Amino acid sequence: MKETTAWVSPINNIPASLKPIAAVQKKHFGAVLNPTRWWGRMPRLFWLVALFVGFLERRSARLSPVLRSLLMTRVSQLCHCAFCIDANSLRLAERAGALDKVQAVSDWHASALFSEEERAALAYADAVTATPPRVDDATKADLKRHFTDEAITEMTALIAFQNLSARFNAALEIPAQGLCDSAKGKPHA
Repeated sequence: MKETTAWVSPINNIPASLKPIAAVQKKHFGAVLNPTRWWGRMPRLFWLVALFVGFLERRSARLSPVLRSLLMTRVSQLCHCAFCIDANSLRLAERAGALDKVQAVSDWHASALFSEEERAALAYADAVTATPPRVDDATKADLKRHFTDEAITEMTALIAFQNLSARFNAALEIPAQGLCDSAKGKPHA
């Protein structure tokens, strides 16, 4: 784990109920992920959050894996969550097969890399993440052209989840772990 000067210290001893997920994280990433060391103070809540994101990331989700990662990366940027930008950029790069979308997502309005469907979803993510949310009629109409009501509902849940995660991590100053080194052009895990 990288050194941090977060104002709420991470825990050093992972609770027994979180040891299985910590072991998976160590195997996949080489270390326990930083948020686990803060959420670990509340293992039951950690598992509830993990179940929620697990449902949103299920194989039969109404949104494609690339779109889910794209939205999560964008919300992470809007909330200034260093860890979330790092982790979600890695996932987006893996799912998209390249770093081009990762590098363009912060300026998606000006990029030709995104489909009309992705643009509608990104505009919605921007609107929902604003405080207070500002979803105007044009954004709603554009979204309805590309997605069913069920997909929009699931998208809203995904964006709301990522806001929860990113705002939790940003407020507690949970640092990135170098999972996606976009400056060097290659993600690593």
